[in-house]
Amino acid sequence: MLQQTQVKTVLPRYMEWFEAFPDIQTLAQAHLDNVLKQWEGLGYYRRARLIHEAANQIIQNFDGKFPHTFEDIISLKGIGKSTAGAIASFCFKAHTPVLDGNVKRVLSSWENKALTDKALWRIAQDWIDKAKQPDVWNQAMMELGATVCGAKKRDCAACPMQQNCLSAFQAPLKNKSNIKVQDIHWQVCVFQHEEYGIWLEQRPESGIWAGLWTPPIQALEIKPKQQPDYIHQLTHRRIHLYLHETDNNPQGRGQWFKSWEGLAVPTGIHRLFEQYV
Repeated sequence: MLQQTQVKTVLPRYMEWFEAFPDIQTLAQAHLDNVLKQWEGLGYYRRARLIHEAANQIIQNFDGKFPHTFEDIISLKGIGKSTAGAIASFCFKAHTPVLDGNVKRVLSSWENKALTDKALWRIAQDWIDKAKQPDVWNQAMMELGATVCGAKKRDCAACPMQQNCLSAFQAPLKNKSNIKVQDIHWQVCVFQHEEYGIWLEQRPESGIWAGLWTPPIQALEIKPKQQPDYIHQLTHRRIHLYLHETDNNPQGRGQWFKSWEGLAVPTGIHRLFEQYV
């Protein structure tokens, strides 16, 4: 949940998740639609699908018990090297490093230069090999980057590692971002029927809002002259949504719903209809 999502957003949803899925067996047996619904509002829904797949992997390959070794943990869907290192160290005391954005910044500050991921992994492993408590070390590294060694401001006087840091009491290294935001224009076709309700379709299993329920969406190659009814901001994309009401009969694989309560619907569609209504 914390991948690309802030802690303040995750905390309440974290507890709600375990109320819905208290154990691996419950999660594995749940319908994917229910899993996506529980994830609603967190974005990056691919993460929810991967968690569901990983739960089924654990049932099938590990007798329903979460694996203990780094190699087995990283074999699970959706778990990369850093997450596997975190789980292995926090839960099973393995000397496996975490390398999130905060830790990368701290290590780069210590070396006073920009480093490749390969070099960062090597340095992180060297440090944690010396740690008596690898779980505490990883937690401390993440907290150091989150609280003391910030991207824009650093408190070197309060840093317990200032003597090991080659850039102590210097300005932070500038992080040059080459991320370009892509503008997308979508027409949202609204089919409503007094008796049947609203027509919704399930999005494809890949791409934006994969697997979620929305009114039919048509990509617009040419930007409309009118202002969008709502703009939904993602990390790398801005989705400009234009509402289009129609009296025509809907086509395709959708279905009528009296209400979309209980369905996994993108936050952007919710916001669009809030303004529309």
